[in-house]
Amino acid sequence: MVNKHWKIIPKPLLETVLNNHVQRHRVPQPLILHGPRGVGKTTLILNRLLGDWNKGPHLAGYVDFAQSITEHHPDHHQSYPWTSWTSVDPPLLSNCKTQLENCLESMSHKAIKLGSISSQQIFTTMNKWYGLNTALRRILQGYNIAVPEKVSVSFLWERAVYALSVRQNADEIDGLLELEEKGNSLSVEEASYYRETAFALRLAKEVIKVHQGWKANAIAHLNRTNGFSRTLANSCTDWPLLMLELLSQAAEIGFFQPKLVLNNIEILKRAIQTDDSTVSASMYHDNLIWRIIALGANERCLPVLFVTSDSYYSYQAFVDYGFPDIFISRETFGWNPQEAKLHMVPDYFSASEVRKML
Repeated sequence: MVNKHWKIIPKPLLETVLNNHVQRHRVPQPLILHGPRGVGKTTLILNRLLGDWNKGPHLAGYVDFAQSITEHHPDHHQSYPWTSWTSVDPPLLSNCKTQLENCLESMSHKAIKLGSISSQQIFTTMNKWYGLNTALRRILQGYNIAVPEKVSVSFLWERAVYALSVRQNADEIDGLLELEEKGNSLSVEEASYYRETAFALRLAKEVIKVHQGWKANAIAHLNRTNGFSRTLANSCTDWPLLMLELLSQAAEIGFFQPKLVLNNIEILKRAIQTDDSTVSASMYHDNLIWRIIALGANERCLPVLFVTSDSYYSYQAFVDYGFPDIFISRETFGWNPQEAKLHMVPDYFSASEVRKML
């Protein structure tokens, strides 16, 4: 039992609250939209808001971690469970990771297409967080390319980007960036610039994989012993966080304004881990949220919305993450008067508050 009321947002104002949050290109905090099962949170996002969040300069990524639960998701011609998601079998952690990464990769490609992300920006961001020298040499060695001992990291990066572009399918990159649609409107130099950036993003992914490979045995040991390591958890969320950071840096009012909606975030915490390629689901979940918080607090992050039915995110998450105002929290109930009475709402809220909620 809690001693204070939930933050009450009258339902007609909820869309305005969410719209105001995502209209900003960068924000210091993620927003949690919490409400009981079945009150229309997903319907609100998909049917009322997401379309407008993808118009003009706006780009909204949407990830529903319940999507791979084939027995209980509309995408598989099924209905959501009547009770909590804890009553159904959780999805695989690998599927949840793939959903998130594919969404962010798609958003990154659109940013590259607009010229909002450059190869130099990717290199600068990578060089800030990683030791690139050994990893780039390992990648170049795999391509049978010899490099001198005393060369700069930027030289290694440029050489690796070129080597990757020679060995990978340029037509695939053109398709991802939709360069053919631009046709004659692009000069050869512009098309080359976009391709170079796309290959640089792929190189960044390869570098992160090399670093993860070095930590593979440590992650396996961590999973066997049920231990905790922030460094190892960071290595498992490095790729999505790199893309979030790049997209946040690229955000510009009136030109490119990305935002990300993570629906049913509580499912990620319970996902099933099938191998030692990553840390446990709960550690992955906690690390992902913590790093999004840190990115927002330190450098400002694109708007991220966590949508959930789990009251943990309203009452306990801010304690676990160490600060009462670390999230922006908004609640929605959506019951009719009979349902509200069934859930004992009048026992905890005044008559005027109940009228606002319903």
